[in-house]
Amino acid sequence: MRFNLPAAIGLLCLAPLGVGLADAPSPAKPAQPATAPTAAPANSAASAADGQTATAEAARHAQRTQCIKDARAKKLVGAARNAYIKACIAKR
Repeated sequence: MRFNLPAAIGLLCLAPLGVGLADAPSPAKPAQPATAPTAAPANSAASAADGQTATAEAARHAQRTQCIKDARAKKLVGAARNAYIKACIAKR
């Protein structure tokens, strides 16, 4: 790898600029007015369904991962591995 003198000089010249930006204070944010808590959203049933869907997807993923680990432990490959994984997921 060749030493690139112009690139090194450029980095040395630009380094102080980067340090100055990191230390710069951020502009003050205006205070937000206090508001009373609002009522629960009307679509809370939809959000609960989303949570159940996410939980079901996570469980399905965990089952599939376990079936894949089992197939790997049995050293299955190719079509036999795919068939084993499908059967394993179906019976769980």
